[in-house]
Amino acid sequence: MGALVRIGKYIKAYWKQVLLAVVMLAIVVAFDLLIPQLTQRAIDKGIVVGDARVVWTSALLMLGTSVLSAGFSIINSITSVRASHRFSADVREAIFNKVQSFSFGNLDHQTTGELLVSLTSDLDMVQMAFMMMMRMVTRAPLMMTGALIMIFQSNVYLANRVLMLMGVVVVVIVFLTPRLQKIFTLVQEKLDKLNTVMQENLAGVRVVKSFVRQDYEIERFDGVNQDYAVQNTKSARLIGFLFPLMFFILNLGIVLVIYLGGIQVINGDLSMGGIVAFINYLMMVMFPLLMLAMIIGMLASASASAKRILKVLDTEVEVTDKADAKEMPKISGMVEFRNVSFAYRGSQGDPVLKNLTFNVKPGQTVAILGTTGSGKTSLVNLIPRFYDVTKGQVLIDGIDVRDVTQQSLQSQIGVALQETILFSGTVAENIRYGKPTATDEEVQQAAVVAQADEFISGFDEGYDYHIGERGSNLSGGQKQRIAIARAVCMDPAILILDDSTSSVDVDTEARIQEEMATVLAGRTSFIIAQRISTVLTADQIIVLEDGQIRDIGVHKELMEKCEVYRDIYDSQLGDGGVNND
Repeated sequence: MGALVRIGKYIKAYWKQVLLAVVMLAIVVAFDLLIPQLTQRAIDKGIVVGDARVVWTSALLMLGTSVLSAGFSIINSITSVRASHRFSADVREAIFNKVQSFSFGNLDHQTTGELLVSLTSDLDMVQMAFMMMMRMVTRAPLMMTGALIMIFQSNVYLANRVLMLMGVVVVVIVFLTPRLQKIFTLVQEKLDKLNTVMQENLAGVRVVKSFVRQDYEIERFDGVNQDYAVQNTKSARLIGFLFPLMFFILNLGIVLVIYLGGIQVINGDLSMGGIVAFINYLMMVMFPLLMLAMIIGMLASASASAKRILKVLDTEVEVTDKADAKEMPKISGMVEFRNVSFAYRGSQGDPVLKNLTFNVKPGQTVAILGTTGSGKTSLVNLIPRFYDVTKGQVLIDGIDVRDVTQQSLQSQIGVALQETILFSGTVAENIRYGKPTATDEEVQQAAVVAQADEFISGFDEGYDYHIGERGSNLSGGQKQRIAIARAVCMDPAILILDDSTSSVDVDTEARIQEEMATVLAGRTSFIIAQRISTVLTADQIIVLEDGQIRDIGVHKELMEKCEVYRDIYDSQLGDGGVNND
């Protein structure tokens, strides 16, 4: 339960509501404990002696007590629900904010399914646990304690006899509670797996259909679905055994009270109303015990959920600002790598990048070429400090990127990532995503540069055309061009294009290059491209091989001295391509 205690710090902000809920509950318990006393009064002093006035007044008092109890119970419900939902909202916001603070390295080790489960089913389970704590968990011990006191106060002889049955109940609960905890925890784990498979299939349904794997995915889902059903059946079976057993013991207690109490009534040692009141108090003792057994199982499941939530909240962010980090001044665009090596966290073997050293002057266009896995994307990801170098330094305008705040650095660097991600919303909203203050003219100009204006204008809504989830209603090329427009619209000092034209045709790519020539002038640009035709006019071409710089130069120089570059060129353009001279 330690995880629930830790996550409970978020409910401290609502301590007044929690206190009010507990106070209301204590009043409700007090009123509930009064009902058997009024019942005994109505029987002994009204029904038995034939006094209708006592019966009438007792009934009115019971009605009034019930109304007040219901009123205070409603206040408790409203207060506890409000506090638990606000607590849930705060924790959800904390999880979301934590995810937003994650570096790329953290995201490499967190699956979308796990994060969604933490934000949804796990948090719902924890919220329910805290709401129950303010209601049943508090009410059960109060009711049981009060009823025990009333039992011994009303008849010590009967109380001592029924204590044995209560002892049996306690033994049953102690025996079954660990099993309930284990089963409820497994149920939650199976639900997590079910949610993960469902999320993966909803997100990747196009891939599933493309590879004709529907039968496999149906079988995979059926497996986790059956596991969840089996585990739920086990919990239902145990609860189905527990409830009848508890009711049997309760009925035995009632039979014992009626038998022993009946003898006392015959002997004149106990009244008829006393037996009825005692039975009511006995039920008030037994039911909370039963509820506690159920609640303990639920708390065990909530504790498992809380552990998963804390795993996210306790994740150490790999890339953080130094305590004395300064704001990055306006960037001119000079970039320097000094003996840079980089390895992904937890990776085995050699670093991805090894001892990279090169300089880029402000305004230069740098192309990065290499085979798959050579480290191209890893290199450009170090510039905006999406990852921290393992060794060496990355400097912009002579300043180590680790010495400035990430926001001030990244706000001056435009990036079109290798994986194109768009958000649900209008085309214009997506293009001005990195610069919310961009005018309509700036948005359109960025689209023109990215060769996106033509197809956007073809939509009935134009720039107000609504993009579906993850750009589902756009082609790959359209998404890439909007992503390029988004990066260009920022008017960044440094522009990074990571294979951002791979889904467009050669003619469109040529037009983008032509338009980009004006945009790239005066700003430092890094371009990763699979097509060598994209980078022929670059000021510098860096050729990577196995994470190392094989050579640096312009096209003509590399054709003369770099075999790797020459092989790439010949494989794509051959002798009929661009003149080496």
